[in-house]
Amino acid sequence: MPRFFVEGIAPEPGDRITLSEEDSRHVSLSLRMKRGDALTLCDGRGTDCECVAVDFAGAVTVEVVSVSPSASEPPYGATVFQAEVKGDKFDTVIQKAVELGAARIVPFVSSHCVSRPDARDADKKRKRRERIALEAAKQCGRGTVPSVGATVPFEKAVEEAAGADLPLFCWEQATTPLKDVLRGRDPSTVSVVIGPEGGFSEEEAKAAEEAGLVPVSLGRRILRTETASGAALSVLSYEFDD
Repeated sequence: MPRFFVEGIAPEPGDRITLSEEDSRHVSLSLRMKRGDALTLCDGRGTDCECVAVDFAGAVTVEVVSVSPSASEPPYGATVFQAEVKGDKFDTVIQKAVELGAARIVPFVSSHCVSRPDARDADKKRKRRERIALEAAKQCGRGTVPSVGATVPFEKAVEEAAGADLPLFCWEQATTPLKDVLRGRDPSTVSVVIGPEGGFSEEEAKAAEEAGLVPVSLGRRILRTETASGAALSVLSYEFDD
């Protein structure tokens, strides 16, 4: 069912809501919906509103049929700290992280990063990434829209990641499998730190461990950076998400 995020709504069954110009255009032109067709509005905070389209005069108006908590959110808040990568790989990271339940994505720059963000394009790039997260949240039926933060230095990423109940440092030289670290845990917040194409330096790995992050292995094969976060989030979902 088509899903749209509308901030600031707190509707009751029977209420009517007028969609934005952009969403109205998508409903009427792209989806070719008609009066009586069903769609879902979400407040972006975990509440779904099942609705039907009732008016196409100008902006589209929908009527709320029922309101319920979103059933698609995991019981933990996972933040992916992803090193900047070349080309459009970060787009893939965002899409898959959103689909697999991440609550936040935070880009960072480490010593082996090939991609270095240009400060002049920072706002434009962040808005584009936020848009990718929004579209992915719509597509996969999320109850919230994961945020995409501004790019931070490695040291800042480690400091923030260390504050989670379960701070994971995904490193190809780690010897402890991720699944072993998760056994017996019940975290409310999880950090997943992923390095760039060239991996982390020994100094960075040491700094992360000293800060309290737990080095974990994602298996016997070396994963591409755009694959690693999805692999880690999949294991988290298997272990913790009912």
